[in-house]
Amino acid sequence: MSKITEFLKETKGELKQVEWPTRKVTTFFTILVILISIAVAYFLGLFDFIFSTGLTKLLEN
Repeated sequence: MSKITEFLKETKGELKQVEWPTRKVTTFFTILVILISIAVAYFLGLFDFIFSTGLTKLLEN
């Protein structure tokens, strides 16, 4: 049981040393991740549309 207690004390000590981001920084990076995810989704969707259309036309002939 002492190893668990020691682990928890060390973990608490380490978490006190962490420099947590501000609310503004967290919001900025959250919005950035959402925008990049949307851009990548549109990019992949465009290529999927191009390749599926091309394959359909190729198979119709």
